[in-house]
Amino acid sequence: MMSTTIRLTVAQALVRFLSVQYTERDGVRHRLIAGTWGIFGHGNVAGIGQALLEAGEDAMPFHQGRNEQAMVHAAVGHARQLNRLSAQAVTTSIGPGATNLVTGAALATINRLPVLLLPGDYFATRAADPLLQQLEHPTEADVSVNDTLRPVSRFFDRIHRPEALIPSALQAMRVLSDPAETGAVTLALPQDVQAEAYDWPQEFFAERVWRVRRPAPDPAELAEAVRAIRGAARPLIVAGGGVHHSEAEEALKTLVDATGIPVASTQAGKGSLRHDHPADVGGIGHTGTAVADDLARAADLVIGVGTRYSDFTTASGTLFQNPDVRFLNLNITAFDAHKLAARTVVCDARAGLEALASALAGHRVDPAYEAAYGVDKERWEQVVAQAYRAADENAVPTQTQLLGALDAVVGDEDVVINAAGSLPGDLHKLWRARSPRQYHLEYGYSCMGYEIPAAIGVQQATPDTPVWALVGDGTYLMMPTELVTAVQEGLPINLVLIQNHGYASIGGLSESVGGERFGTAYRYRAADGTFSGAPLPVDLAANAASLGMDVLRAKTVRELREALATARASDRPTCVYVETDTAAATAPPAQAWWDVPVAETASREAAVAARTEYDRQAAARRTHL
Repeated sequence: MMSTTIRLTVAQALVRFLSVQYTERDGVRHRLIAGTWGIFGHGNVAGIGQALLEAGEDAMPFHQGRNEQAMVHAAVGHARQLNRLSAQAVTTSIGPGATNLVTGAALATINRLPVLLLPGDYFATRAADPLLQQLEHPTEADVSVNDTLRPVSRFFDRIHRPEALIPSALQAMRVLSDPAETGAVTLALPQDVQAEAYDWPQEFFAERVWRVRRPAPDPAELAEAVRAIRGAARPLIVAGGGVHHSEAEEALKTLVDATGIPVASTQAGKGSLRHDHPADVGGIGHTGTAVADDLARAADLVIGVGTRYSDFTTASGTLFQNPDVRFLNLNITAFDAHKLAARTVVCDARAGLEALASALAGHRVDPAYEAAYGVDKERWEQVVAQAYRAADENAVPTQTQLLGALDAVVGDEDVVINAAGSLPGDLHKLWRARSPRQYHLEYGYSCMGYEIPAAIGVQQATPDTPVWALVGDGTYLMMPTELVTAVQEGLPINLVLIQNHGYASIGGLSESVGGERFGTAYRYRAADGTFSGAPLPVDLAANAASLGMDVLRAKTVRELREALATARASDRPTCVYVETDTAAATAPPAQAWWDVPVAETASREAAVAARTEYDRQAAARRTHL
């Protein structure tokens, strides 16, 4: 008689289970867990490590990381590139390996992107207690460092018994594959339980397909939305990351082609329309374009599609100034749809946009409105062109001229990745996105160190895609370690490393809020004790080369353009290193406010002046009811 069970360790069972999980949307199937990142220690080497070895690369590809946080970033980059239809797992030991996951988990959950975390944990039997690296809590014996992952996970469980894995693993897959629920999922794995054998039902290892739904809009909500749009004189669509996640770009284009409604984009939503589409007015909010922000101030109906309305999008509640403005939010999560006291259409972005296009047949905005924002769009294009232009090809490039050089080199299929510093503002205002996946900004958590590992994840997800990680020196120094991984795996990512001797973005912000750039420069201490001496003699290009990268140094605009073209043509991981001119300001200023509270009392003149300006700006903040 054939056995209906199979004896495996918990770790072996988990790896085998993960290897046969799939997502399917629109008839297209993906592996739900496409691979596992890992750094091994005593908390996972004999459990998950042994299980991965036994399973083999065909069943579960393994990727060797150098930093646990970076492994999560790589998995997030992979998931975003594949529209959340495929994820990766990350395994760590107990202790610092596990707590290093927290930042990456927060980033994943805030950005609504799936990643499976498998940290080791204390002995469930308490046979050895306390363990090496185990946290001992005086009143809660079941607490471990993994509990720091609870608030940043969409699902968390600690597997104290083998049989508990079955319901927990199924719940984990449900959350990872659900677009309304997804984020970081944590299964904490006690070391002894990982290695414990159990007789598993064969059915647990049957192939499972998790269908990613496209819920249609409720008819009553759709009817209300149509009435609101038909009644609006100055509607504006705010396209968020949900447009990309649901592959709704073509549905959005169909709607705006028919109606003429302009589209502004968040950092996550940029590229929802090509930059040269007549209705695309660029980024919105504090880092947005003048045309988009002017439209937002006058809009009587703001139609949010797949956006969570961060403070950068709303300019900290000061952007939408029309006294009669109302909001209509189309989102797959009710939590985000109800923001700003909006009318709601809770549904998949593509399904909702297609339904709106059909129901709005024959409707179009006033031609005068369309013509006016068209003129403003052309005016902003001149701003972009001026920021990109270099009058002297032999001069040191500014940061925006660097973007202009990159714009001239990339193709429609390239992916440009960034997350922190002054680059997100320049990119949001100026980058000419040519395809849905080209603009990859992580700005939900704006995490320094994301770019390089995310580039690896994107390259793994789409191997033939040219990928660019844009980082300043501050971000580079946070986490360059995964360059070693790119070299080891032969992944031809392109790193653009910008040296500007400090935290340029925060330095500028500090100056604007009365902080006088305190503590933001990478310089020697001066006689007065401040960091205002000569720049540090740090050679980041040499560092990148020491990690195995091909390095191209560019000193002028011409050399930069040549180096970027060489990097794109290379089949090896390549770094283009450039020191930019920070004295020449070529970036347009912020077109809307951002609330960073300023000291209410201060003796220094800069802070007193900044507080006066802060009070003036804050007076424009609105609560939308």
